[in-house]
Amino acid sequence: HSDEERMHMLKLIKYVNERGGHAHITDLKAPKKDFGSFQKMFQELYEHEIFVSKSINELVQVSLDEKDYATHNFLQWYVAEQIEEEALARNILDKINLIGNDKGGLYLFDRDVQQITADSAASDMGE
Repeated sequence: HSDEERMHMLKLIKYVNERGGHAHITDLKAPKKDFGSFQKMFQELYEHEIFVSKSINELVQVSLDEKDYATHNFLQWYVAEQIEEEALARNILDKINLIGNDKGGLYLFDRDVQQITADSAASDMGE
C-alpha cells in the first residue's frame, strides 16, 4: 500500500512540474510506532483518511476559486481515490471493532487484509 501512496505523490509532483511549478518535498517525520491497540491504530488510520479527503477538497475549492479547470479536472482523480481509501479504512475499522479481542477473529482478519491488499494491487494495475 505504501508503494501505491508513493505513486499518488509522484503523480502530483509530475503534474505540478509539467504545469510550470516546482514541487518541493519536505522531510517526513518517522511514523508513530505505538498505538496501544489495533482498534486505536485503525481508528487513527480512518481519521487520517478523512483529513486527507478534507485537504483534497480544499485544493479543489482553490482550483475553482482560481478558475483553474485543468487542475480541477486533475484533482478529480484524487477525489475518487479518497472515496475508496476512506471506504477501505472504514471497512477495516468495522472489522476490528467486531472482532474485539477474539484471537481467531484476528487470524481471519489478517487473511482478509491480505486479500484486500491483493485486490487493491490488482485494481491499481489497471490504472
